[in-house]
Parts: sequence; C-alpha cells; structure tokens
Amino acid sequence: MGDLDFSAIVGTLPYLMKGLAYTVQLTVVACLGGIFFGTLLALARLSSIKPLRLLAAGYVNLMRSIPLILVLFWFYFLVPVVLQAVMGYERPPQVGPDRSAYITFIMFEAAFFCEIMRAGIQSIPKGQVGAAYALGLTYGQSMRLVVLPQAFRNMLPVLLTQTIILFQDTSLVYVLSVTDFLGAASKIAQRDSRLVEMYSFVAVVYLAICFSLSMLVKYLQRKTKIIR
Repeated sequence: MGDLDFSAIVGTLPYLMKGLAYTVQLTVVACLGGIFFGTLLALARLSSIKPLRLLAAGYVNLMRSIPLILVLFWFYFLVPVVLQAVMGYERPPQVGPDRSAYITFIMFEAAFFCEIMRAGIQSIPKGQVGAAYALGLTYGQSMRLVVLPQAFRNMLPVLLTQTIILFQDTSLVYVLSVTDFLGAASKIAQRDSRLVEMYSFVAVVYLAICFSLSMLVKYLQRKTKIIR
C-alpha cells in the first residue's frame, strides 16, 4: 500500500471521463426508454382485455425473475442466431455490443418501471377517472391528461431510486466488452498496474453521484408529502 500514487489518475482522466459519459448516456437512454415502455406495459396490465393483461404480466414476471447479465448474454449471442433462422440469412447479423446494451437495458428496465407506474396509476382515486369521463374525456385522454401526470408526480421519488439502481447496473456491460466508466478504469488499472488507485477513484465517483441522487430523492419525498 505504500506504493500508492493517486497522481496517476490525472493523466488518464480524459479516457475515464469518456467512459463516464457513456455510462451516463446509457443510464439516461435506458431510463427514458424504460419509463416509456414501462408505462405502456402498466396500462396493458391494467387493461380489461385479458390476453393483453396476461401477456404484459408474463413479460414483466420473466424480466424480473432472471439476472440482467443473463439477459445481456441472451440478446447479444442468441438474438443474431434467431434472426438468422427466421430471416434465412447465410450468417448471423451483427447486432453489436453498443446496440445490444441499449436495447437490453431498455427491455429489462421497462419491467421494473412498469410496476412502479402501475402502483402510481392505482394510487389515483377512481373518482378522478369518473370525473374525467363525466367531462366527456375518452379513456386515452383521461389517462394522458388526468391520471398519468399525477401518477408521475407521486412516483417520481421511486422512479429516481430505480434510476440510481440502473446507473449502478450499467457496469455489467463489461461482459460485452463495452468501455463504460468501470471498464475504462479496469483497462487502465491493468495496463498501469494501478488497481487500487483506479478502483478507489471509481468507487468515490459512484458514491458521490449516487449519494447526491439519494439526497434528491429525499427532497422530492418531502415535497410530494407537502403537495398531498
């Protein structure tokens, strides 16, 4: 431990920041995509159409029951083989690690955001939906103009908490050889034999970002209680 030299981090900051930018970008895209498709899944789970409700429930339960790293492997290795068999290609199409990471995280997070949004929608009093119908609004209009805005406001702290978990889970893209923040630090650490310095720096950055977001969650929880 006496050989520690944290000044070695300074020269590698551009490469590390590039990896951090990828991690943040993946988190934002997966969060927005997950919320969008998760909301659609939540509406499907609350639908009066039984086949649609069962299909959405099956998807959510499947994604919530298997590890994310396994989903990454499935999509990256098996989907090209399936596409080859279905489309009749001579060889499996190249999906690519970046595209696999984005699609997989959106698909996986949609299941978790679905349950959050379903709880948010169910927290809205049914009288408000009845009042929307009394005003002449359709089901889609009542959801878009009355229910969903309130559900998003009620679920905002929980959505942000799930985003923190998503930010931490993005480090799993290393299995696809994608250079995220942790992947960049790992490559530098092995190249320069500075494992302790690099991993300590990564831990501090993750701690700072996640702690800041956690404080924001507590602030939003207080604000939503005041509004209620």
